[in-house]
Order: sequence, then structure tokens, then C-alpha cells
Amino acid sequence: MDKTHNQLIMRQCIQKVATGPEYSKDLEFEEAKAAMLAILDGDADPVQTAIFFIALRMKRETNEENAGILQALVETMVKTTASVDEIIDICDPYDGYTRGVPASPFIPAVLAALGLNAVSHGLDVVGPKGGATFHKVYKAAGLRVDMTPAQAAEQIDKIGWGYVDQSQFAPKLHDLIPLRQRIIKRQVLTTVETMLGPIRGKNKTHLLGGYVHKAYPPIYESLARHSGFDSAMFVRGVEGGIIPSLQQPGRLFYYHGDSELQQRDLSPADVQIVADKRAVPIPDGLPPAPQGDQIAAQYDSDALAKVSADMGKAALAGEKGLMYDSLVYSSAICLTHLGRFDAIDAAANEVRKVLDDGAALEKFVAASAATD
Repeated sequence: MDKTHNQLIMRQCIQKVATGPEYSKDLEFEEAKAAMLAILDGDADPVQTAIFFIALRMKRETNEENAGILQALVETMVKTTASVDEIIDICDPYDGYTRGVPASPFIPAVLAALGLNAVSHGLDVVGPKGGATFHKVYKAAGLRVDMTPAQAAEQIDKIGWGYVDQSQFAPKLHDLIPLRQRIIKRQVLTTVETMLGPIRGKNKTHLLGGYVHKAYPPIYESLARHSGFDSAMFVRGVEGGIIPSLQQPGRLFYYHGDSELQQRDLSPADVQIVADKRAVPIPDGLPPAPQGDQIAAQYDSDALAKVSADMGKAALAGEKGLMYDSLVYSSAICLTHLGRFDAIDAAANEVRKVLDDGAALEKFVAASAATD
């Protein structure tokens, strides 16, 4: 499409979605896709782009709009198929963690130690939270965060897990980060970007994601099906991540193939976890976010990522504590969903074995050697 045509599309879409609470209209799939493609091509004025995203948010995005925007991202990304039959896609929120020490970046290595291939993806920093991300944690741990999708797929073939950054698999989307920071509030991109699935298995690809608000499981289900995931699990996790509260009952929504979305109750007691905190707490003395930082994080996200890297490696080496429990809980949920174990407590015991004998740490450290 030429620039003039794209600008006309943006104008028409904004006129539909930004006419107030009584008169705004929903976009059709093709309209949402066309508007997003215009934005990705750089043909949309930044002010109009911001209005478009905020108007969608205030109106409430529909599944058709979400799918159209997701499809535009899919058509402009780099998608790679690894040589392995199955992959578990770990899709934590890209804006990271600000209220606790992230444990989820270490789940892929744990799953790899249990014979399950896994991929994680993310970026350095983005709003609205601007917290400690997978990118920051892996970088603090000495791992590469700039591999191409092909390189990450090759690493998965070798050691069972890998990380690929949005800057590598969706550069046009990544170029929107400065504008997203200026918009401040959450946009539709926050919802759909985790669903891209940049590296797929030859036969099946499964999704492990998280949510906070009860309206989101069916939204994520619709996006996951559109993206082509063979199964998906959505954990009501701390800060929207894949690890449930360690202190209170939780909830899991999931589907397999064409089955309907189903719900399952979770409890840390089911995996012999007794804790007095929901997640790994931020230690005292962590430096605050830089003065004047436009991101909403209270603490310096790089410092928090370093704490996560250190605590995560210790847990992978068998050190007991809330980080260890977090890895046990989330990994056991995944193993049970994929049918490797009938009971979640049996799955948890196997996770503890690969943590206690150092097998999980070996998988994590192998990522450094694989990228040298």
C-alpha cells in the first residue's frame, strides 16, 4: 500500500473508534489489520497512532480488533521453526516486574532439564511498568540477548531452550517503543505482542502465559488460537506472570486442540509449598529508579534484574526458598498440562530432582557456552 492510502486508512479508523462512549464503532478484522500495518510501515503520524491506541483502549478492544492487530504483527515479523518436535512458549508480560524478584526467566532451563524444549522472548524495557524483564535478567546473568531467531532456534536444538528478543524477531514493532513510552498507559500492543510465538516446534507449540484480571483468559485464548498454538495455559500469576501466588489459592485456564477453554483451581499446598509471601520479595537496599525516569518503576530495574539473576542461579542449584518454590510450582503446572504427569504433586517432585541435582543449572549455564 502507498503512504497516501495508509494515511486514509488511519483517518477512517480513528473516525470510527474515537467518537465518544456512545458513538464509537468497532473495527472489522481487516480494518484493524490495515491500520496496524500502516503504523508499522511508518506511514501513520505519531499523534494519530497514539490517538488510535488510546481510543481502542477506552472503547475496549474486541476480539476482531485484537486479531487484526496481531495478524499485522505476524505478517511483519520473523518466525522460525526449530528442529525439535514440540516447544513450550513462555510469554511473560514484556513490561517486566516491579513488585517482586522475577523467577520466571529460569523456567525454560528447568523445563529443558526435564526434556521439554522451551523458548522465552521479550525486550529490554517498555511501559507501562518498565520493570525487570527477561532481557535484563538474562543480560545480568551473562547470557546473550541479541541472537537472531535462527540462532535461538539452533540453541534450542542443542540445549533445549533459548531466548529471542523482540528487536530481532519483530523490529518494526520494536521501533514503536519510544512512542509507547510517551503514551504511558497500556495499549493493545501490550496484550497481543506476547502471542507472536517467534519460534515454533515442527509438530506442536504450546503456550504458557499469565494474567491478572478475570476478563483476560478468553481474550488470550482467542489470540492464542489465532496465532496457531496447539494448546495454551493461562495462569493467574503474580504481576500477570506465569507463577501463581505462593501464599493463596490460584486459577488456571487452558485448552488443548479444539477443546473449549477450561478452568482448574490451583493451590500451593498441592505441591507441598507453604509460604508467608505471594512471591519473592524485593530485598532491602535496592536502589530506586533513576530520578526523572519516565517509567513507573519504583526500583532500578537493572539492579532488580541482577538480584533475580543471582537468586535464580542459586535456586537452579538447589538452594531452597521462595525462588526455588516458584520454579517448582510453575514448572509442575506446565508438566501436568502437557500430560507428562497425571498428578501435579508428582510433577513437582520431578522438578525438585533436577533442581537439587544441578541438572537445571547445567541447562542454564549451557546457554552461555552455546552462544560463545
